[in-house]
Amino acid sequence: MQGTRVTYPPAATIALEEAGKKGDRHTMIKLTRVYEPASSADGARYLVERLWPRGMKKTALRIDGWLKDVAPSTTLRRWFNHDPKKWGEFQRRYRRELNANPDALRPILNGAQRGNVALVYSSHDAEHNNAVVLKEYVEEKLEKKSHPPRNSAA
Repeated sequence: MQGTRVTYPPAATIALEEAGKKGDRHTMIKLTRVYEPASSADGARYLVERLWPRGMKKTALRIDGWLKDVAPSTTLRRWFNHDPKKWGEFQRRYRRELNANPDALRPILNGAQRGNVALVYSSHDAEHNNAVVLKEYVEEKLEKKSHPPRNSAA
């Protein structure tokens, strides 16, 4: 039908189906903007920005931690400058940074093992920001934990 607009929830939410099948718990990694109200379904909430969001009082943002070290480096953030044309290369470079600093992910991975996790970000662009890449990266890590590699018979 022409003119029909499809709307999606304000926060991108994708369930980790495998995590739910492996245990009794159904874990979700959720993306939410800092300006959206916190929800009881969010679980552990982590701000995943290197800079504090403009106009946001520290007392107003309900978070369990500010994970500056999991955010893109200042150099990468400035290079990307939220330019969708640089999105593919930004993802590659940011994943390289995440691979080089696995300890920075520990709070998110631990939170996901206990329940839901919300990655809180400040970008206006919900599709082209570090939290989107981080969410995919964390889900891949959780998937590997729930499906360890099999030893091949040599």
